[in-house]
Parts: sequence; structure tokens; C-alpha cells
Amino acid sequence: MFQELLSIFRPGNPLSLMADEFAAMLRLTCEMTDTAGRMLFQETTSAEDRTAIYKKDVKVNKLERSIRKRVVAHMAIHGNRDLPYCLLLMSLVKDVERLGDYAKNITEILDLYTGDLGDDAVAQELGEIRAGVEEAFRESASVFADSDRERAMELIRKGKDHAQRADGLLRRIASSSYAADRTTALVLATRYYKRMGGHLLNVLTSVVMPLHKVDYYDEDEVPGKADPD
Repeated sequence: MFQELLSIFRPGNPLSLMADEFAAMLRLTCEMTDTAGRMLFQETTSAEDRTAIYKKDVKVNKLERSIRKRVVAHMAIHGNRDLPYCLLLMSLVKDVERLGDYAKNITEILDLYTGDLGDDAVAQELGEIRAGVEEAFRESASVFADSDRERAMELIRKGKDHAQRADGLLRRIASSSYAADRTTALVLATRYYKRMGGHLLNVLTSVVMPLHKVDYYDEDEVPGKADPD
């Protein structure tokens, strides 16, 4: 399935313009996520950074609408020939659009808590989960473009591990004695990174799974299911 999707992205195919738009969505949301993480962990405090995130989100939304429009136009002309690939693409662009929303959500945590997240074991664990999401994000575009099944599987396994770690971290935060505002910030950040990881896993599953199993993992290969929401 995935190889056929890539084939319709090649130059000369009416759907090839969508490849560039989809790649642009991934690039923009990756940049948004990196910036949001730096802001949350106070590696940067520039007000312009937050404005830039919101401006990039507008671009992401426009790209999503453009891809949808192209899909509808293509289906109207060519009928059901490319239906499976169009359905897959529509699913993937929604996942990427949601990634942009969660990047914005991370910056909004700063409206509730402006203090330091700290450097204790909880903050360090959150930082490692963040790093895992950002790693998957940086590699997802090339994994997708190259149909790198082996690397996709490796990132899926790591993503599942980070999701489990996020669940455990939430339990640790719930039993902590942090102040209410810091607890709120840590809980939200943990949930947002878990959800971002889930949407990235959905993109990665498109490389290794048939259309009807995208968002799911074959139990013989990688047990489990992405649960972004």
C-alpha cells in the first residue's frame, strides 16, 4: 500500500503536488514542536517564538485544506482508482495537523505556570519523553519519504516505550507534593507529549501497515495501538 502511495507522488502524477505540501506540514510542525519544547523548558523566553508558532500553525491548516481540496478534485475526475491512497493521505494530514495543535498547547502551559519545571527525577523523565518525541519528529519525514520500514519499526518501538513512560510519570506526579500550578504544568506537558507521540506513531505505521491497520500495529511485529487522544 505505502509503495503505491509513494508512486502517485512522483512528478507527472496529478497528486504529486500533495507530496510537497505534506512534507511542508511535517517540517512546520516539527519546527513548532522544537520551539515549544525550548519555551516550556525555559531554554528560550522570546515572545516572538510563540507568535511564530501560531503563524506556522496557520500555514499548516492552509496546507491541510489544500491537500483535502486536491484529493476531492482528483476523486471527482479519476473516480475510485486512487481511493485507498487518498483515504490514507487524508488520515495522515489530520494527524500532522493535530501535531501543530499540540505544539500550541504546550506553549499555552506557560499561561498557567511560568516557573522552572525543576531538575528532579520527574522533570528529567519528562525531558527524556520530550527528546523521544522530537527525535521521532525529526526522522519521520525521511522515514516516510524513503519508505524506511526498518527505521519506522525502531521508532514505533521507542514511541510505545515513551507512551508507557508517560503513563507512569503521570502516576508519579499525582502522588507528588508539588504546588498546584507546577503539578498542572507537568501533567499537561506529559499528556501533550504522549499525544504528539501517538500521532507520530500513526504516521509511522503508514510505512509498515496496510491501510485498514494504519494507527494499529501488527501484534506479530509491534504489539499495541497508538492512542493519541
